[in-house]
Formats: sequence, C-alpha cells, structure tokens
Amino acid sequence: MKPTLLILAAGMGSRYGGLKQIDGIGPNGEPIIEYSIYDAIKAGFGKIVFVIRKEFDEAFRSRFDQFRNKINIEYVYQPVNIKLEGSDIVERSKPWGTSHAVLVAKDVINEPFAVINADDYYGSGSFKLISNFLINDCSPAKMAMIGYVLSNTLSEYGTVNRGVCSVDENNYLVEVNEREKLAIEDGVVKYNLGTEKPKGEVEADSSVSMNYWGFHPSIFSSIEKGLISFIKKNLNSPTAEYYIPDIITEMIMSKKMDVKVIPTHDNWFGVTYKEDKQMAIDAINEHIKNKVYPSKLWIK
Repeated sequence: MKPTLLILAAGMGSRYGGLKQIDGIGPNGEPIIEYSIYDAIKAGFGKIVFVIRKEFDEAFRSRFDQFRNKINIEYVYQPVNIKLEGSDIVERSKPWGTSHAVLVAKDVINEPFAVINADDYYGSGSFKLISNFLINDCSPAKMAMIGYVLSNTLSEYGTVNRGVCSVDENNYLVEVNEREKLAIEDGVVKYNLGTEKPKGEVEADSSVSMNYWGFHPSIFSSIEKGLISFIKKNLNSPTAEYYIPDIITEMIMSKKMDVKVIPTHDNWFGVTYKEDKQMAIDAINEHIKNKVYPSKLWIK
C-alpha cells in the first residue's frame, strides 16, 4: 500500500498577510505546496490529504483538484470549536494545534503517512527517505522524524526558533529541546540572541525537527486521548495548543513507541513573513537551475 502525505494547511497566514499556502513562488505561479506534491509523487506516495479551514475549501479545490489525475486527493477541515467524546465544546479563536490538525484526518487515512507543513519546503531527497521508511519499516511501535542539519535551516534575515534533537546511539529520538532566537554570531550558532536570557551555543550540525513526521495510523487513538486530556486541563486557556511534539514526547516517555530520526542534508526553508517570499523564489530558481525541478512543474 502506498503511503499518504498529510499536509497541514489550516493556518490563517496572519503574519504573512494572506493565504500563503497558495501564493505563487515558482516561475509559473506554483506555490511551495506544489513542489511538495511533485516530490511526493516521485517518491511513491499514493494520496494527498489537505487539512484546511472550511472557508478555504473553494480556494484549495480550484488550485489542487487539477492533480487528481496524478494522485488521489482528499480535503478535511480543522474546526475552531470542537467536541470530542468526554469533553465539552470550548469557544476558541483558533484551532487546538498541530496534533488536533493531524487528528481530523483519521477517517480518511488507514495507511502509514507523512506529515508536513503547507508553507515549508523540505527538499526532494527527504520525501524519498520518509517514503522508504513508511513502506518498509513503519509500525505502531516505530515511527519516524526527518532530522535536518541545523545550519541548513537558519535564516539570513534574523533569528529563528528550532527544536534541537537529542538522539541515542541508534539515532532514535530521546528528546527535543526548544531553542529560541538562534543565529550565527562570530562563526558560531548561538541562541537567546537579543534577549536578557543567557546565551548558549549549539553545534551547527545538530539535528533539528522541522515538523516532518512519519506515522502509523495507530497514532490517531493516542492523539485523541491526549487531546481530550489537554482540553480538560486548558478549558480556561483559549490560546493553548496541543502540538505534535507534545504527543511524541508523551509516547516516548511512556515507552509506547520509538521515533527513528532519519537524517537529511536537504536545505529547508519556510515562508512566515511577506519578506520571506523573495528568498523562497530565489531558492526555487536555484533548484530549477540545478535541474532538481523543471521550469514548468506540471505538463498537462
């Protein structure tokens, strides 16, 4: 059975100033998402599932339904207010986070699947790596994360936050340490730059998580249980979010599964602010120049 690619695309793009998930980056107006779809098809994925907000439905279908002749496509909605069995409806201004976003796809995914963000570029090689894992190695007790080299994820335009991974001797994930305000200073990667917190150093070749996961569908039941518990603890916290690393940490600590960190040397880039767009355009053009992608991504 071919694996599925779950694309988290329910963000509002408030910092970007628009629906960045479908904003054109490529020379023919291709958004970043389409380079992920292109890479996924080449890597052997059989289905794309978009997690979107219901009000984005028409915009997404008008853009991505054209690929139904190349790969199966599904759309699921991430609501703002939810009611799970055992919990009350809580009025919210935003959804319950990335774990919640994964959970809403449980009825359309029955096979091993990868999870990515819609507005991030992950590199063609990483799709081949995660596809191979999902087809040959994934199980309820063994899931995976693509680990990027820290120096390949830093920004030229300012500091970034990254989840720096600790791994054991077999490259299984031990923990993810969140480091804030990272940048290169005096030739060294440092964190807490520009803050009152003590500065620290991180090895430039450290493995970091960029929210690229390989899951067995059995994870849905664990996420649902964890989300119910999280909601009950945060009934009076209207902005609290249950993130994917939260459920991963819980499952590792309780020894319910191991997470293999699969290293990649692909460059990663994301588009958070409008100012990031030109950087993304330049990066895609460089990939086209190097024959990673054709100048016209799709041939009808």
